[in-house]
Amino acid sequence: MADELLFNPRTYDPAHFDPETRRLLRATVDWFESRGKRRLIDDYRSRVWLEDFLAFSAKEGLFATFLTPAADAARPDQRWDTARVAALNEIFGFYGLDYWYAWQVTILGLGPVWQSGNDAARARAAELLSRGEVFAFGLSEKSHGADIYSTDMLLEPDGHGGFRATGSKYYIGNGNAAGLVSVFGRRTDVEGPDGYVFFAADSRHPAYHLVKNVVDSSKYVSEFRLDDYPVAPEDVLHTGRAAFDAALNTVNVGKFNLCTASVGICEHAMYEAVTHAHNRILYGRPVTAFPHVRRELTDAYVRLVGMKLFSDRAVDYFRSAGPDDRRYLLFNPMTKMKVTTEGEKVIDLMWDVIAAKGFEKDNYFAQAAVEIRGLPKLEGTVHVNLALILKFMRNHLLEPVDYPEVPARLDAADDAFLFRQGPARGLGSIRFHDWRAAFDAYAAVPNVARLREQADALCTFVGTAAPDKEQSRDLDLLLAVGQLFALVVHGQLILEQARLTGLDQDVLDELFAVLVRDFSGYAVELHGKDSATEQQQAWALGAVRRPVVDEARSARVWERVEALSGAYEMAP
Repeated sequence: MADELLFNPRTYDPAHFDPETRRLLRATVDWFESRGKRRLIDDYRSRVWLEDFLAFSAKEGLFATFLTPAADAARPDQRWDTARVAALNEIFGFYGLDYWYAWQVTILGLGPVWQSGNDAARARAAELLSRGEVFAFGLSEKSHGADIYSTDMLLEPDGHGGFRATGSKYYIGNGNAAGLVSVFGRRTDVEGPDGYVFFAADSRHPAYHLVKNVVDSSKYVSEFRLDDYPVAPEDVLHTGRAAFDAALNTVNVGKFNLCTASVGICEHAMYEAVTHAHNRILYGRPVTAFPHVRRELTDAYVRLVGMKLFSDRAVDYFRSAGPDDRRYLLFNPMTKMKVTTEGEKVIDLMWDVIAAKGFEKDNYFAQAAVEIRGLPKLEGTVHVNLALILKFMRNHLLEPVDYPEVPARLDAADDAFLFRQGPARGLGSIRFHDWRAAFDAYAAVPNVARLREQADALCTFVGTAAPDKEQSRDLDLLLAVGQLFALVVHGQLILEQARLTGLDQDVLDELFAVLVRDFSGYAVELHGKDSATEQQQAWALGAVRRPVVDEARSARVWERVEALSGAYEMAP
């Protein structure tokens, strides 16, 4: 019987979506499956540009259907629906991050356009999507990355309401082929934030110079240069502070996609790893007969389930967001930071089991082991997102307010708020519902109760032993605190999704045993920080807990893992 918690192309039927979404998702899976594993791996290793994939997407209208907001749609099935965007992320991750990347940077490139009041630019973007074009997001620069304040893309007024743009951009995906590149720069005649400009450029224009692909990959992560590029008034997307906000709000939309791509990578790799380990005989026994192997594969499985549950629940908060409910701004960096680093752990656990097999050129796993490393490092590093998460800690843990319950959001609705998020500030004023309710619903599950003890201890820490003003300058110590807080939020949304989906309680208990160990590990790490006070050191050791062990429960969860052997293998 197929595991209902993991994506399996053999059994995939997204019946919870409308007919056209269901058709497109299934058509995408079938396209990859018809190509076969050999072609998939060969294309990855030969670093070919994705022309055949983009031709398929254009023929099916895939990007146009999924990435055109309802306000700009030519057909009723076109909308920006985060639930189906997440489903496609997972499929692309499952087959290869190169495909996902072309889609991801198209999403980023569209962000400033769909936030703009420039009707001509919006109509142009919709038309380009309908023709199967890809897009790019021209924000980062070689000298200072995505430091918006320091952009060296300069716009000189041309005296006719437009500009001439000169400067370089770096790390720009799809920069080789984008029909529209959303480029961030600043005016030479206006100082400060009022001088920012987002404008639309065309990679085919003679004043647009493609320098190179900065990575050795099918992903075309370009460096490009504009030399006296003409920016007409109809090319201007945003000016002043609105351009700054458009940059940050676009990243809010785009960074969310990293979590479900990580899930897809791990799912494909897990089928390969379990199948290999279970069918390899070592010292007269299957590799999976060894207790440490069972533990590693079981931990990998439950961590992957947790990644998926958290990501699915975060979709609901994105889709239900509005000016008075911006809780998604916590759950978003969580998906980017926590879920993607969990993905690294999942791959590492499986790699410890399959060892040399993980390097073989005929397996997807070798590709997964490389690609999983990239996702925690895109759209802001883990450290940047941990620091962002910390801004919400006190309000989330200690100052809950009442909100209507957010339902599961799989309805065929347009998520229009994502393109009118407003000013990118005021994070300290965002409030949250009581995280304890999710834990209370599963108080009878032993390891949920154990993590709840640790979460309550963290509340005590924040109230009595939080870093003072001096320590708050020690980012190394703060990041250790951030990891502890992230585990509470991670557990909360997992539990909310578990209740919505009726998750097997054995799997839930086994997963929370892993989270309890993680919390204890981070507490010990905090204890060892150079600037930790004696009070903080004592708290840290007092927060260490041992998970509740249940051999029968672990054995039942292992049976689920063992059943993955042979459950899916891509056709040759």
